[in-house]
Amino acid sequence: MARPVIDIRGIHRIFESDAGFAHVLHNITFSVRPGEFVAITGPSGSGKSTLMNILGCLDTPTSGTYLLEGLNVAELVDDELAEVRATRIGFVFQSFNLLPRMSVLDNVMLPLAYTQAPRFQREMMAVHALQAVGLPVDHYDHRTNELSGGQMQRVAIARALVNDPAIILADEPTGNLDSHTGRMVLETFHKLKDTGKTIVLITHDSHVAAEADRIVSIRDGRLYHEDTSGIISTTGGGR
Repeated sequence: MARPVIDIRGIHRIFESDAGFAHVLHNITFSVRPGEFVAITGPSGSGKSTLMNILGCLDTPTSGTYLLEGLNVAELVDDELAEVRATRIGFVFQSFNLLPRMSVLDNVMLPLAYTQAPRFQREMMAVHALQAVGLPVDHYDHRTNELSGGQMQRVAIARALVNDPAIILADEPTGNLDSHTGRMVLETFHKLKDTGKTIVLITHDSHVAAEADRIVSIRDGRLYHEDTSGIISTTGGGR
């Protein structure tokens, strides 16, 4: 079998404050295979956001191992983590995080700004990413504040794709969208999965989670695996 894109082993995350120590994640172990579409779900305060931050290299675990395409990111320093975020992870956020005064094409090109590629090559890469998410060509020179919510989210997905990352990490990508538009965005993720992209989607919506190949639930900092029929099994410190 192919090496997992994500391989997390025995992750703990403990935060220290004036009130003492808070053990937020307990012995989390799971993996994501290349081309898999996985949903991570859980209520507020469950540890879902902390796990997302670790997956996105925005935070590091207190103990345990996180291998991203075989690289132990848990051992990296800040500059190395920043490079991993820029080159190996594509982020899609609920609030889109697009720059409203810039064109669609320029927004998608942003992650390429620090590469050595000339502008024409960066433009070609951005066009390829926009084609992958199905945005019409006549929208490429529009400012993003001229787009609908669904179109903005497609631009955000294209921006996440432009560096050909190891994983697409989507945080509540349908949260600000109506049901019809959210359906269109989920169909975009399915099309990307069909091309071999690895997708990890964080959501509190059980209907959105059911779109994935597999569901991983976080409750009280412990991991529970589900299949899309709702059958639950515990792992890594589950009760």
